[in-house]
Amino acid sequence: MKILNELNQIIPSIADNFCKSEKSIFLVHNQVFFTLSCLKHHLNYQFCILSCISGVDFLYSKYRFSVVYELLSLTFNSRLRVKTFVNEITPINSVTNVYQNAGWWEREIWDLYGVYFKNHKDLRRILTDYGFEGFPMRKDYPLSGFIELRYDQNKKRIIVETIELSQEFRFFSFESSW
Repeated sequence: MKILNELNQIIPSIADNFCKSEKSIFLVHNQVFFTLSCLKHHLNYQFCILSCISGVDFLYSKYRFSVVYELLSLTFNSRLRVKTFVNEITPINSVTNVYQNAGWWEREIWDLYGVYFKNHKDLRRILTDYGFEGFPMRKDYPLSGFIELRYDQNKKRIIVETIELSQEFRFFSFESSW
C-alpha cells in the first residue's frame, strides 16, 4: 500500500487499487508515456521490465477499450499493473521509446482491437493478413467474419465470397423476470 501512496504524489493517477498483493493504478490515456518512463527510471521503483500489454473490450461503455501494462521490478521484487481507458478514436502514445519490447504488443492490440498508438514506428498488422478488414477481438465482430474462403469444384480453385448476415447484431438481456 505504501508504493501506491508514494506514486500518487509523483504520478497523477485517477485511482489505485490493491487487491491480493496486486497493485494497480488507473491513468488518463495521455499520461501513459510519462508515467511509464517515470516508473522505469525513478530510483524508488525501477520497473525495468514490461512483461505484457493487453487489450480489453468493454462493448457498451463510454471508454470502450482498456489497455493494460504489466510491469516488473527485479530490484524491489514487485509488480505493478497500469491501466488506461480509451474510445475508438482516441490514440495512446506509444511507449516503444521507453520499453523496446512494447512494439509487437502495441501492433497486436492495433491489429485485434483497433486501438491506435501514436508515434509508433511500425504500426501494421501482425496476426491477421494485410488485406484483412475489421478487428476480430472486438465484441461486436461477427463470429463467422465478413468473408468466406471455400474451394469450388467447378472452378478448381479457392474463391472468396462475402457473407450475408441474416440479421443485425442484437443485444440480449439475460436478466430473469422473476
